[in-house]
Amino acid sequence: MTRLTASFWVQAYLRRLSLHDIPAFVTAHGDDTAGAVLVKLNTLNGRAKAFVRQFDLMTGERSWQVLAEGAEQDVDASIAKQRSFDADLWVIEVEDRDGRHLLDEDGLSG
Repeated sequence: MTRLTASFWVQAYLRRLSLHDIPAFVTAHGDDTAGAVLVKLNTLNGRAKAFVRQFDLMTGERSWQVLAEGAEQDVDASIAKQRSFDADLWVIEVEDRDGRHLLDEDGLSG
């Protein structure tokens, strides 16, 4: 199966979020071709979640898993730690009081 470049996926994700009036920003620009993507969901109440894509070796499927959850400053620290050993990592911050991130929609796990 052909995989999308990281840059293409990020742009498509940002567009999908904008269609739902969900603000999102690239806070760290990773490698355009093969960089991993981390999504931070900021619920604007001092809480946040960070999601990363995981690959299941048994099924070959990709899915979004919670990397960190809790106080926003703790989630930010976890993201900073990830960035410290992966300079190619993209970080997208989604801001939504209702906790919408759309990562569970079709087409966003690949």
